[in-house]
Amino acid sequence: MAVKCAVVGIPYGGAKGGVVVDPAKLSREELKRLSYAYADFITPIVGPWQDVPAPDVNTDGAIMAWMLEAYEKEIGHQAPATFTGKQIELGGSQGRTEATGLGGVEVLKNYLASLNRSDLNRKPTLAIQGFGNVGSYFAEYAFEAGYKVVAVSNSRGGIYDPKGLRLDKLTDNFKPNITNAELLALEIDVLVPAALENAITEENAGSIKAKCVLEMANGPTTPAAEEILLKKGIDVLPDVLCNAGGVTVSYFEWAQNLSGYYWSKERVFAEEKAILTKAFADIASEVKRRKVSYRQAAFILGVSRILEAMKLRGRI
Repeated sequence: MAVKCAVVGIPYGGAKGGVVVDPAKLSREELKRLSYAYADFITPIVGPWQDVPAPDVNTDGAIMAWMLEAYEKEIGHQAPATFTGKQIELGGSQGRTEATGLGGVEVLKNYLASLNRSDLNRKPTLAIQGFGNVGSYFAEYAFEAGYKVVAVSNSRGGIYDPKGLRLDKLTDNFKPNITNAELLALEIDVLVPAALENAITEENAGSIKAKCVLEMANGPTTPAAEEILLKKGIDVLPDVLCNAGGVTVSYFEWAQNLSGYYWSKERVFAEEKAILTKAFADIASEVKRRKVSYRQAAFILGVSRILEAMKLRGRI
């Protein structure tokens, strides 16, 4: 998270935390009580100028709202900027739900525009592993951009149609015809792992035929797998860039909460796209200058910015 925020140039740091639980096995009331308890537990270490939790896997606006409610009861005053990903009515930002998927498509657009490759056209075929919030919005915006989504999957398996999928028909009629393993091995232009970490490993990397992997999940490609992919000439666009649209719009939500002034969805999306376009350009410049992978370039850029801030403060 620290590197991700530094890559896109927003004044956030980095941490992850959560509860080991399957929310699908909890009632709504149980989930509410768990959210309250978790917020009570972290209250001493969070705050609008201290640590700002944002939503991640298996969280939604209601959970973030419950946490905010528990936190404000504990501290005795309003502090909406402490939690992001809230509903609009409670100070959430327009576009936060769609932000991660939209940002990933914006990165893809910039990547394709930067290429001088005849084997990867500007209107690529895509396969998306994971059709939750991130994967579904990514698919929607990719379709709007004119890209052909030929496969998507969830935990039960995937749907594949080489002619392209009718995305509007999938939600109510998700009948798998391939496995997740088969989806990873499809002959496509861009593979989009948008589910959980370690989806692409040393064991299955050799079967991947995509020309590019665009990481929408956190850590979906193991280091050993990436070595294999890079040797095969497959670019891996890293998570710290591709899914940074989410934390970017969380930053916007925080800034709006602090100011009490709220933006239109059009402004949110325009600002998000501008930030990710610049971040990709900065990383692409490092790739070209240093002859390194996109992940190495992203970490060089992010860590160097963190180090520069530390130097300016006199810490090193």
